[in-house]
Amino acid sequence: MPPKAKFTKEQIIFAAMDVVRQNGAEALTARSLADALGSSPRPIFTVFESMEEVQSEVKTAVKKLYEGYMDKAMAGEKPFKGSGMGYICFAKNEPEFFRLLFMSKQSAELNLGNVLNGIDDYSRMILQSVQKTFGFGLETSSEIYLHLWIYTHGIASLIVTGVCNFTDEEISYMLSQVCGAIVEKFKREDRV
Repeated sequence: MPPKAKFTKEQIIFAAMDVVRQNGAEALTARSLADALGSSPRPIFTVFESMEEVQSEVKTAVKKLYEGYMDKAMAGEKPFKGSGMGYICFAKNEPEFFRLLFMSKQSAELNLGNVLNGIDDYSRMILQSVQKTFGFGLETSSEIYLHLWIYTHGIASLIVTGVCNFTDEEISYMLSQVCGAIVEKFKREDRV
């Protein structure tokens, strides 16, 4: 009969997320997780096969947390702007989780043609909101989205790395200014 688990899967994942939140993904080891649980590493492995499995479950849980930010942000009257604000808000509030999801090497190689689909599961909804908001076709909307995502990721990265900090009002203003300029450029080119 297998040994009785001292901790539930949820308790272990919660403790593992706390390790990552406090010290970064690279700090999540069997020893650091055991310390967070106030135990030896053995009980971890009565629930999980390996630390890779724990890390995978943590990433899944962090993605769910991120989805909560994005669902809330995109529920407003300006979902495209909301998506950028939600992305940056997640970076501000959960810098180590942001690093884990968006500042670590991806499993697939991404380039300008596939980066938006490879970043998160919201790309299709965000692209649709660009089309609906500005009335551009798919190609132009994709370009606008890509430019704004690069700009938004830059702001988030500056915050996460401690280079700069911005208020929500400053972020909102910056996103509006850049988006307005890009949209006007495409309108002048008559790309509707």
